[in-house]
Amino acid sequence: MSLLQRIALTLVIIGAINWGLIGFFQFDLVAAIFGGQDSALSRIIYGLVGISGLINLGLLFKPRPEFEESHSAHTNH
Repeated sequence: MSLLQRIALTLVIIGAINWGLIGFFQFDLVAAIFGGQDSALSRIIYGLVGISGLINLGLLFKPRPEFEESHSAHTNH
């Protein structure tokens, strides 16, 4: 996993935690820290989390190494 994907995954996890807080407690941590939902900094954070989700979409389609190894072992007989 590249450094960019690790950073993106970290931001996605932060976003997931924030959505959990919103869903369970009606508390938006990003907005509370950065001055409300309409502040420029909050909107930047929301945007980075969204872009991070798009970056990590590729992980859904990346073949797993253990699958490739077992598949190649079966085809080499």
